[in-house]
Amino acid sequence: MSSSIAAPSESAEKPWLRSLHRDEMEELLELQDWHSWLSLLADWSLIAASFALVARWPNPLTVVLALFVIGGRQLGLAVLMHEAAHRTLFRNRRFNDWAGNWLCAYPVWGDLHPYRAYHLQHHAKTGTAEDPDLGLAAPFPVTRASLRRKVFRDLTGRTGVKRAVATLRRDLGLSRGKVRRRDGGGLANLRGVAITNAVLFGLCAVAGFPALYLLWPAAWLTTYSLVMRIRSIAEHGMVPDPADELRNTRTTLARWWERVFIAPNRVNYHLEHHLLMTVPHYHLPRLHRLLRQRGQLEGACVTQGYPAVLRLASSRPKGAAASQTSGPTETALTQRPPF
Repeated sequence: MSSSIAAPSESAEKPWLRSLHRDEMEELLELQDWHSWLSLLADWSLIAASFALVARWPNPLTVVLALFVIGGRQLGLAVLMHEAAHRTLFRNRRFNDWAGNWLCAYPVWGDLHPYRAYHLQHHAKTGTAEDPDLGLAAPFPVTRASLRRKVFRDLTGRTGVKRAVATLRRDLGLSRGKVRRRDGGGLANLRGVAITNAVLFGLCAVAGFPALYLLWPAAWLTTYSLVMRIRSIAEHGMVPDPADELRNTRTTLARWWERVFIAPNRVNYHLEHHLLMTVPHYHLPRLHRLLRQRGQLEGACVTQGYPAVLRLASSRPKGAAASQTSGPTETALTQRPPF
């Protein structure tokens, strides 16, 4: 039998870590560039297929379907930017950061470098008052009517417009407090998003359908807002114990259609990601299986499917007292980095 990866004192405190053997850990931490390329190809291929679908059969049904697929894949690109923030996208660190920005972050109006510092604080302070993402999950559960209003705001673009204004102010250096860019503000911060979106428009124009580009910002303002909200609720909303690392973060076991529209690039295995944040996304399902097989996920925060998460998120009875933190959720969703 292979030896345990953890030192005695550390493994005594973390039985789940003691259950993983050294050879397994080495395999889980191994970066496979080809797998990241496959994830990038899958995201951009689905985006291209959505554009092609509307170009070939332009009607309301194909437009709606394309918007939901594109919104999900925009989240997919943000997930891969997140991988790059952990330096688990590509082995070469310089190329990791280049690809994380130009192939993932900039097209969805993100920026890897300020995001990295922000996100690592979330990992270090998960569930505490110093967690920068606390406002995303703290208000839940809400009533069904409240959740319906949030979904309506997302799909009508109201959330997206607020996020666009907040992101523009942040990039120009006009924001204050937690949403400020630590690297300063100015028009130079808009260069990447401008160039990558110009390329997208140019490709649509060369294909003979320049108006197709409108699907991209339309999805960013609507369906992307919705899937970001659902992901944020699922990951840290309504968790059993903010002080327990197995119970302050949720893994959502996703069906195939949920992986297409809501949970791209294994983002649903969020508990496993918080336990070992340097495991690349394509190894997270194996980490989940190993922990489950060895009984380490008994009592952990694992939910079967996103509909179950949303039922839990909207389980506050009508007329019950609202959370004291119910106000900041919209501000948190619109002003945080785009993942």
